[in-house]
Amino acid sequence: MTSDYDLLVIGGGINGTGIARDAAGRGLRVLLVERDDLAAHTSSASTKLIHGGLRYLEQYEFRLVRESLAERERLLTLAPHLIRPMRFVMPLAKGMRPAWLIRAGLFLYDRLGGTSRLPGSKAVRLRGTPWGAGLKPIERGFVYSDGWVDDARLVVLNAIGAAEMGADIRTRTAFLGAVREADCWRARLGDGSEVTALAIVNAAGPWVGQLLEGLPDAARERPPRLVKGSHIIVPRLFDGEHAYILQNDDRRIIFAIPYEEEFTLVGTTDKPFAGDPATASIDPDEVDYLCACINRYFERQTAPTDVVSSYSGVRPLYDDGSENVSEVTRDYVLRFGMVQAPQLLSVFGGKITTYRRLAEQALDDLAPFLPPMGGQWTAHRPLPGGDLPGTIEEFVAQVGRRWPSLGEHNADRLARAYGARIERIFPDGENVGDELGEGLLTAEVDYLVREEWAK
Repeated sequence: MTSDYDLLVIGGGINGTGIARDAAGRGLRVLLVERDDLAAHTSSASTKLIHGGLRYLEQYEFRLVRESLAERERLLTLAPHLIRPMRFVMPLAKGMRPAWLIRAGLFLYDRLGGTSRLPGSKAVRLRGTPWGAGLKPIERGFVYSDGWVDDARLVVLNAIGAAEMGADIRTRTAFLGAVREADCWRARLGDGSEVTALAIVNAAGPWVGQLLEGLPDAARERPPRLVKGSHIIVPRLFDGEHAYILQNDDRRIIFAIPYEEEFTLVGTTDKPFAGDPATASIDPDEVDYLCACINRYFERQTAPTDVVSSYSGVRPLYDDGSENVSEVTRDYVLRFGMVQAPQLLSVFGGKITTYRRLAEQALDDLAPFLPPMGGQWTAHRPLPGGDLPGTIEEFVAQVGRRWPSLGEHNADRLARAYGARIERIFPDGENVGDELGEGLLTAEVDYLVREEWAK
């Protein structure tokens, strides 16, 4: 039986779009369906970090940290417009982890991922220095490096990359079910169509278990551990472009990160979740928990009434049997659902930093069930817009000179969001269109509808 597609990917989050891009670049016929919008759920509700996961060292997840640090370096190269280095300050508070333990962990962190372009860690004085901006009197701490990313934008870049190599990307299109027919799957979609595919990737995020249960003959897995992570956004707590990593008295850590110029992003919580992940929202006890943590460290005290906004995402972690949800592995796990073709691959867990490697592994695992295809390629090809002629700072200045009417703020925003693709936004040369408010331009909206599935 001749199929419409080689691979049907279900889920428009970071894992689904990453797999679709990798597969399309290997020469496969790919369809990705997402019932809502790209990055509509968990993939836009992260702490927005590209990082190795310093705290995972305490759980002896050395392989995960090593892979994450290596991926951090790759992504800084592949998307220099979207991902930027950031310094993180860890104050040494009384009653928390001792300095020798943190120093040992940072020594490992600096070296596990191999050679890094980022500055290494060091002990610093906090009181009276910019590193201690906004903090209560704490004498010492440590500084180390990681990266920041616009998580939803990273998802979109992968979808664009997949589409540019021939993938069919359908947003607002639900997967309704599939049955096996000879050597392929026949799937029903929410747009009224039926398609056939040689293999399916179940990258439905928090719905991965639910989708698996609805497929006939698929091998059953333990349901994923659904864990909710919530963040709050508060008026800016400190000056500077660095972030803070704060130890809590329950041994968890909380990040406080500069956000949208005027605010600080604080998170995340770890809380077991039951119910529809689409309705996840922050609970009052989570707000209290995050406020209490930052109030322990910052001079400016924050009450729940000071919270400007919040968001929550549900992580579908692989159930490794850990009792404490904070100790459940954040590593990704790929599981086959069929003994023979047509194959089904389900994605559990994972973190945004390792999405590219997860996609690479998924395609390598699926290779025996798919037509002959190309090998690994994504480690060296920039994401859309990432092929800058120089540094991001040089590119921002170039955009400002090319379109002076944008102004400094908008030139910086557009250069970092779209990179080298900014030319596609302004096909009429110097004309940037009208402003609709808050810097949003008519030319930008037209581009988003035309090329990025905006509705």
